[in-house]
Amino acid sequence: MPDLAAHERSTDLKEIVRPTSAINTRVASIDLVRGVVMILMAIDHVRVYSGIPAGGPTFGIFFTRWITNFVAPAFVFLAGTSAYLYGRKCPSRSALSRFLLVRGAWLIFLELTIIRVCWTFNFDFAHYLLAGVIWMIGWCMILLAAFVYLPPIALSAIALAMMVFHNITDLFQGALAHVFGSNGPTWFLKILYFGGAVDLGASGPPLFILYVLIPWIGVMMAGYALGSATQLPVERRRKLFLWLGIGLTASFVLLRALDVYGDPRPWSRNHSFMGFLNTTKYPPSLDFLLMTLGPMFALWSFAERWRGWTGGIIATFGRVPMFYYLLHIPLIHLAACIVSWMRQGRVDSWLFANHPLAAGHAPPGYMWSLTLLYFVWATCVALLYIPCRSYGRLKLKTRSKWLSFL
Repeated sequence: MPDLAAHERSTDLKEIVRPTSAINTRVASIDLVRGVVMILMAIDHVRVYSGIPAGGPTFGIFFTRWITNFVAPAFVFLAGTSAYLYGRKCPSRSALSRFLLVRGAWLIFLELTIIRVCWTFNFDFAHYLLAGVIWMIGWCMILLAAFVYLPPIALSAIALAMMVFHNITDLFQGALAHVFGSNGPTWFLKILYFGGAVDLGASGPPLFILYVLIPWIGVMMAGYALGSATQLPVERRRKLFLWLGIGLTASFVLLRALDVYGDPRPWSRNHSFMGFLNTTKYPPSLDFLLMTLGPMFALWSFAERWRGWTGGIIATFGRVPMFYYLLHIPLIHLAACIVSWMRQGRVDSWLFANHPLAAGHAPPGYMWSLTLLYFVWATCVALLYIPCRSYGRLKLKTRSKWLSFL
């Protein structure tokens, strides 16, 4: 048995460090970074079912939520980079565009059907739909399908403009409220930037827009634009990512310290460390993106030299991100039901409501301890390893284009 385990670890490591070629465009460090992101993501989704609020009042609760802020920016950015790498295998740019259109539509369908059921364990589609992160990634891929035809310089400029300048709207809140009137932004503007509930008509369910398109499409476009950097020699791109990480993180510290632009919530009112880090995610402010993408690049630089069995385990999740995502939500939800039964002698009906995120506070006495939260998280991640490894090997063995959708 020890020899077999050593052989499996060796196989995983060979897959991680295999060099990029014209045939195999996979970049090992991307799988490692994305693997870290997938593992962190599960913390916040366990938190959703634990009844622990997002942020404060204690540092432990704040940090539990804050550490997961790095997930969405890295996931979206690397989705753009992966689109670039996939495009290198395509015979034409139109073939890449078609793939992005189909995959984007597929992700939107998954968000509004299977993923919605996994979150709620109910089929009450008539009263609740959530436009979450997968919805947003789907629409961003559909938009990227058009943007890939632009020259790289134009694509990069548009991406940067969206990320840097969208917070100008914070300076005109009063004027915007006057323009929109009592009804607020239109459904299109809510989907595009402002978020909130969208009424789909008398016969349609309400759609809650959690993830908007701007500036997230800019983040995905930036990932696509930087995709060419993955073709540099390892040492050159390691240094590039390190300097990007240092530069973006330093820019966040400086911009946040000045507190005049970059986030709609000034931190200078209370001058606390948690207030400094508590940047706006919905929609992601410039401060939020600098705070999260900077460390992502630093991690990416480190991942270029990451070796050992821990790298093999982490990269296993990063190679099958959508498969992991579709499995981890129902697994965490089921685990929450088991915890509820063990603690209360029954499964609390709150766990079958139309998503705990929109159901208000958890029932009195329901909230978990942080220790229990992290125990359930570690258990769920461990349980996901074997199916993710098996599916990753299946994708590697069959090379089926249909498997690329998971």
